[in-house]
Amino acid sequence: MNRVGRWTIQFKNRPGIAAAATNAGPKEGQGPYGQYFDQVRNDYMRGKLSAEAAERLFMQEACEEALSAANLKAEQVDLFVAGDLLNQIVTANFVARTLQIPFIGVYNACATFSDALLVAAMAIDGGYAANALVAVSSHYQTAERQFRYPIEMNIQHKETCQYTVTGAAAAILQKAGPGPGPGPGPGPGPGPKITHITVGRVVDYGLKDPNDMGAAMAPAAADTFLRHLDDLRRTPADYDLVLTGDLAAFGKKLFKELIKEAGISLGNKHEDAGAAIFSPTQKVKAGGSGAACAPLVLLGYVLKEMQKGRFERVLAVLTGALFSPLSYQQGESIPCIAHAIVLER
Repeated sequence: MNRVGRWTIQFKNRPGIAAAATNAGPKEGQGPYGQYFDQVRNDYMRGKLSAEAAERLFMQEACEEALSAANLKAEQVDLFVAGDLLNQIVTANFVARTLQIPFIGVYNACATFSDALLVAAMAIDGGYAANALVAVSSHYQTAERQFRYPIEMNIQHKETCQYTVTGAAAAILQKAGPGPGPGPGPGPGPGPKITHITVGRVVDYGLKDPNDMGAAMAPAAADTFLRHLDDLRRTPADYDLVLTGDLAAFGKKLFKELIKEAGISLGNKHEDAGAAIFSPTQKVKAGGSGAACAPLVLLGYVLKEMQKGRFERVLAVLTGALFSPLSYQQGESIPCIAHAIVLER
């Protein structure tokens, strides 16, 4: 079996990221990673009549840019795996309608991109697809309308609140081939390789505050991270960067405390996409969130720095808070999940 330990999948053919595209909103472009995004748009609405239509355009453009960067046409792609935060993942479905690529829709809240990578990487690794397109999107206005309050109400946010990132990220995965020797390792082929994915389990500590998702998601991130290290018999020293997302300021602190309780120190190797995508002067309370938050950082900043040779091996632990307004109003707690992805140069 292509497994290591209890929870981790090992890819023998090491799917490679042949091309990627990041498409960010204006506020995101003003943040610390703005220079790494391929496109920064100056208008949230993009000339559309609704924020939902604008979000659709963000994802459509990211997909088209990724296809162009890989020198592929839509009809040459075997599989499109995508998702977003909206009910029935309508953004991904409308984009799939336009692209006309065989489509699998996925949803795991802000961890959706890791779902898409997992499904696509398994298809590539197993020989069921030669080229796969993965994409996610989120939008501040669409998320506020669905999960919290219409922005016209000007609700005062708590310090623990996170600001939903506007943007989209897309990537083309292709078969890279086996490594040069025994055991895990990147093989020849396009771009950084996906060598392992540790599939998360739902973790729920009973927290019920939808305005503090970082605290709710931190235990899931710690759970997956620790199980990943145990499966592969690794330590944080085996990685140049451990990227979590989207724990933001409060969740990031709790994650590090949980890891420390397990006897592990992250040193200076940890960064959280939600905590880093905006600068403190941008007044976004605890930081960023959304299905596009961590992927923008991963395919923008991390991927470009890997291509420069700064990072050789990166572990990305993407997190998602699996709640809906309906379950919250019924008094339910917030179940959370995290999946860990290993990228090697």
